[in-house]
Amino acid sequence: MTKAKLKVEGLCRVFGEGPSAWTALNDINLSIRENEFVSLVGASGCGKSTLLSIIAGLQPADLGVILVDDKQVDAPGRDRGVVFQNYTLMPWLTAQQNIEFALRATGVKGSEIRRIAAEHIALVGLEKFADRYPAQLSGGMKQRVAIARALSYRPKILLMDEPFGALDALTRRHMQELLTSIWTRYKLTVLFVTHDVEEAIYLSDRVVVMAAQPGRIKEHVDIDLPRPRGDDMTAPGYRELYRHVLGSIREEAQRIAKLQPLDSVLG
Repeated sequence: MTKAKLKVEGLCRVFGEGPSAWTALNDINLSIRENEFVSLVGASGCGKSTLLSIIAGLQPADLGVILVDDKQVDAPGRDRGVVFQNYTLMPWLTAQQNIEFALRATGVKGSEIRRIAAEHIALVGLEKFADRYPAQLSGGMKQRVAIARALSYRPKILLMDEPFGALDALTRRHMQELLTSIWTRYKLTVLFVTHDVEEAIYLSDRVVVMAAQPGRIKEHVDIDLPRPRGDDMTAPGYRELYRHVLGSIREEAQRIAKLQPLDSVLG
């Protein structure tokens, strides 16, 4: 079996202090193998994005450790590339300059910066748009630039937080196909947060369902479907997996709803 590229051990995250403190994540244990594509799904508020942010080094954990290749990490690093839903491109830089800026920040020097940036612009099919500013690009194009930027410094792990959530259905599917192609080509390890069960099944080797209040791992669902995967979500294998994962999330959402005070539900 391929060794673990990423390990999360005993991770807890608490917000607030005293009587108002609440536990966002409790005793999270997760292991992701090299070149494995894992999606995190769960009801709103279960801590998916918080967990991804801690793994990225963007916020601290209160307990537990994050290990990449068995080495503890607790700050952002080149070993982890991050892609968010809101693109986070600098509007005063062109598509290629956004990538060049990221490369410069990671220590790449001289002519290599422009060469690597151009290579990754081509990787995501935006050669003709390299000199366009973010305001001149569509949502799908902006996300392509964000993915190219995250890949440009060759991270070991790609962390993605609802990266296609704001896109229309057709663009979203094109982006899923592009991501699958890049993942296959570069043998990346991917942790992908999504609310879309169909997307999780289409992309992943494994889907991790999270429970909430406090956030914790409820179950792991192996996606034993051949690749490349088609669009026919009515096929028996897809349908059974979809029912199972969606049912697990709904079960958790109903449990949470029973815990909510009536005034908070009405308000």
